[in-house]
Amino acid sequence: MAKLPVISGNELLKFLVSKGFEAVRQKGDHVRVKKRLPDRAIVSVVPLHKRLDPGTLLGILRQTELSREDLETYLAGKHSF
Repeated sequence: MAKLPVISGNELLKFLVSKGFEAVRQKGDHVRVKKRLPDRAIVSVVPLHKRLDPGTLLGILRQTELSREDLETYLAGKHSF
């Protein structure tokens, strides 16, 4: 399995917003994001650090029900010319 990309909290926040999440609250350098679904809501907290720890990144992806492939596709499209 490929290594996770090294990204900042701001980059992850932009990715989540592109997937339908909205920033609903911020306390210090942590932003709570939320996505409303018909039967429930998905909530997670994104730390706005310069580099996210791989475990933190994986945990947020699990909580938001997104895959690492979704993130890699987003990052590849962002950096293509």
